[in-house]
Amino acid sequence: MVRAMLRTVRATRYVAPLREGGSLPGLVEADDDGLYVLKFRGAGQGPWALVAEVAGGELARAVGLPVPEIVLVEVDTRLGHAEPDPEIQDLIAASPGTNAGVDFLPGALAFTPAQGAMDPAQAADVVWLDALVMNVDRTPRNPNLLSWHGRTWLIDHGAAFYLQHDGAIGARDAAGRGFAHIADHVLLPLASSVEEADARLAPRLDAPALERVAGAVPEAWLGDRRREDLVEFLARRLAAPRGFVQEAEDARRRV
Repeated sequence: MVRAMLRTVRATRYVAPLREGGSLPGLVEADDDGLYVLKFRGAGQGPWALVAEVAGGELARAVGLPVPEIVLVEVDTRLGHAEPDPEIQDLIAASPGTNAGVDFLPGALAFTPAQGAMDPAQAADVVWLDALVMNVDRTPRNPNLLSWHGRTWLIDHGAAFYLQHDGAIGARDAAGRGFAHIADHVLLPLASSVEEADARLAPRLDAPALERVAGAVPEAWLGDRRREDLVEFLARRLAAPRGFVQEAEDARRRV
């Protein structure tokens, strides 16, 4: 398998909790002097949420969508010793070793559909990606988009591949499922043709690209699963005819 290596940093200071997310991510400083939004492997969603975070974000990057840098963050449980909040102490204590971090975008503003500040083709590209990975978490209630330096950035892909989060459904079965949640996508009213987005983006996700994405996921997060399962899911999802494309396009036309 082709491996893509994410940078690894070591968390040196817990700065603040970010209570917008149910998994209680935290803002941390690392040994490269950067600030990162840390997603804990010990959070309630479990390690598969980190698999989805990395795989969803790196797929977005592979097709050319703006995503903050994703890094692997090594956490020493002593990081929580100075924290007064028992919930944060417990979360850090449950997350030793490798966690996921997303580059913090200082001054970024939450994107709202009312702004309308997105190119229709880019909006269609995001809809296409989220239909591919079955991301249930880009809705008007929680867009997971940030406006920063004149661009709209995609964040928080931990809810992607949602059928596989509990491990009950394998890659082969999940790949053929429909994705009715795409009708709730925040960008549908702004998007141009999803079919045209498919023509632009699908060729960029060839077999080596999928292997690089899966290769970025640390072995320790997979448990009894394999990177090959993730590649198989994506390859089957992308096999023609791509039902998720027609499903998303139909939803767009109904808006």
